[in-house]
Amino acid sequence: MTDPAGGYGWRAGPAGAAARAERVSGDDPPPIGVLLLPRALESFILRDQAEDLLTAPGLFAVEPARISYGAYLRLPVSVGDGLAAAQARRLKLPGVPRLIVIFHPLQYPLARGLIAQHPDAELWYWQWDRFDAAYDASPRQRERLQELHLAASLRASRNIVVTDALGALVDAEAGAPQLIPLAADSFPAPDPGALVVAVSLGHLGHRTDWKLLRAVAEGMPELVLLLIGAWHDAESGHDEDFQACRRAANLVWLGQRSDEEAARLIALADVGIVPFERSDFNETGLPYRILKYARLGRRTVSRDLAGVRTWANAVTTAETPEEWITALRAHAGARTQPDAELREWAFAQTAHAQNGPLWEQIEALGIESGRLGSERAEVVNSAGTPSRSRRKRRVRTPDSAG
Repeated sequence: MTDPAGGYGWRAGPAGAAARAERVSGDDPPPIGVLLLPRALESFILRDQAEDLLTAPGLFAVEPARISYGAYLRLPVSVGDGLAAAQARRLKLPGVPRLIVIFHPLQYPLARGLIAQHPDAELWYWQWDRFDAAYDASPRQRERLQELHLAASLRASRNIVVTDALGALVDAEAGAPQLIPLAADSFPAPDPGALVVAVSLGHLGHRTDWKLLRAVAEGMPELVLLLIGAWHDAESGHDEDFQACRRAANLVWLGQRSDEEAARLIALADVGIVPFERSDFNETGLPYRILKYARLGRRTVSRDLAGVRTWANAVTTAETPEEWITALRAHAGARTQPDAELREWAFAQTAHAQNGPLWEQIEALGIESGRLGSERAEVVNSAGTPSRSRRKRRVRTPDSAG
């Protein structure tokens, strides 16, 4: 980035920079094309096409000045035009413009100022949206945008549109527009057929083996790991592996989600994981998420922790990063073929079923359970008559009664 004058920065591609360096000592300024960008190149919606054009030695991009183009809308027309003319005079370019390209009607005053200095320059107006119908503009501002849009389209020797629908709106006097649809070269596109989608539900803090997760993420570029749950910088923020995981593109941090949302996110995954480190605290626990994954027909990959073995039929165990990668890859595609038997098993693990032994022991004590039709005891209400209610009862003590 350079800043020749007025807060503007012009940029060239590698070929343009090399060509300019060769011409530094030359007497005659070369003819150039200028792309007036409405925002910084990295955040420009037409970045891919702009970067492609900038491979030409004679094309340069000019990013916005410190005074934004939006300021023209907030100023009286005469003041805005004067400001644009002054900015055009201050703008120092590495050559003589023969082509000026604008991408928004608010750029037209600056382009007009440049053309006043370089009358032989050709203007192209590249339209990728209905600028004159902007949602965030007031009625007065929309009227101004419409005026600038019409003026730019009529002045331009070439109106470039991204859709035929936009082209149909170009004034007939401006001539036939040129259709140039969008490109998305820089957008990441991992092979969807090779992706393995994993999900982690729950705590993301000191229980998590960040070193293991980092090694798996780095060693498995086709992995997409959905991390559902709050992460705790206070617990793990000092950990370099945690920080690396926060930066990893294939770890998607979704934050705290409701159960309804979490269930649907799990349904998008091939496999669930329990990324716990090996510790005394983690060794004997039974991670609840295993059953939650299984209810959606997803198996779990975990370290071989003693507590996890309780649900061994739903878990694939792995220790090293290499073993984890192998286990995760083995479940690729399961998101479209959930394990029906595992899902049936999970649905059978109800609270009623799990509490079975406790109910038997309660009945053995002669306490009415209502579970097996036993009537070993009656609950008498305050009127001295038996109550047949099966509603939950709460014992009231003198303290609880106030």
